[in-house]
Amino acid sequence: MTSSIQYLNRLMLFVIAPFIGCFIALVLLNSTKAYIADPAPISEPVLEAEAYNHAAEALTTSTELAQVTRANIEHSYSKYSETTKLVSSIVPMIKDTLNYPYSIYDQKLNKKLGTPSATINSSKLKAQLYYKSYEHFQGYIVKIKLKSSKAVDMVLGGDELGDAMTTLKAAKTYGAAVAVNAGGFADSGSKRYPLGTTIINGKYVNGFQPSKNNLFFAGFNDQNELIGGVFKDKEKLDKLKPRFGASFVPVLLKDGKKQTIPAKWKTSPKRAPRVVLGNFKDDQIILFVTDGYNTNGSAGATLAEIQNILRSYDVQSAYNMDGGGSASLIFNGNIINSPSDGKLRKLPTHLLFYK
Repeated sequence: MTSSIQYLNRLMLFVIAPFIGCFIALVLLNSTKAYIADPAPISEPVLEAEAYNHAAEALTTSTELAQVTRANIEHSYSKYSETTKLVSSIVPMIKDTLNYPYSIYDQKLNKKLGTPSATINSSKLKAQLYYKSYEHFQGYIVKIKLKSSKAVDMVLGGDELGDAMTTLKAAKTYGAAVAVNAGGFADSGSKRYPLGTTIINGKYVNGFQPSKNNLFFAGFNDQNELIGGVFKDKEKLDKLKPRFGASFVPVLLKDGKKQTIPAKWKTSPKRAPRVVLGNFKDDQIILFVTDGYNTNGSAGATLAEIQNILRSYDVQSAYNMDGGGSASLIFNGNIINSPSDGKLRKLPTHLLFYK
């Protein structure tokens, strides 16, 4: 499109050039005429007549060139306008064509998920909330299409490292439309510190901590892409250009394939409230939160069940974030899940989505 417009601009300049040349010629001719009109020692009437004839001929030629130039300019402008209108009409078609595969995929995905109970659609994101019932637990899915680099972020639980607040308070404090708790934590006295490697605004909060005991790092890079995995070396994580993220255990899915669940996490606890961060093939984000816990321990989801459910929804990457009493899902200012503690827990990290 740019090359076509440049071509037309050059064409218009080429067409206008003769007219500019004629204008310069007339100016010079007037100067010549003034010179000829000066008193001459011989044949003054003859010289004036010749000068007049030359001027008349030049004026006639200039008029003809001006008319041709005007016609060419009008024609070129007409073509320019037609081309601009054509390009303007084609651009939406190109966009629709490029988005067509994603649109088809999203339609198939929506059929699997069902009808959303609520939707938030803005210039920054589109978030859809789904209520799902399973044999042993109630589940909640939020499917999020990120439209802006400012649509997602992660915050700490306060101004100082070790501070904690509920996910609802974090959402209200920072004006988030959707929020979920993030990584695990370790308590020390009255402080609650993020577990493992934690990054905020591209900076390591408490330094890089090599993964051990299946601890992973999951977050987003500077392109709004979900990244994650087990990292033994800081350089490998840095290559992914993480903007923010937190740590917990274990990785559930990678490239759509089930990952081995550590023996400890198969039984301790077997069923529990869960929080999962993942993405679909088209890079839309999925937040999957489940309720759980009762007096006999029969309520809640196993990690194996979570894997199977997510695979059925065509999820590609999935990370088991902090669950249990930490499980917190906020949508449009409301607490969506049923906190197992009876109330939301104060936590050191929160994942926020903005409209």
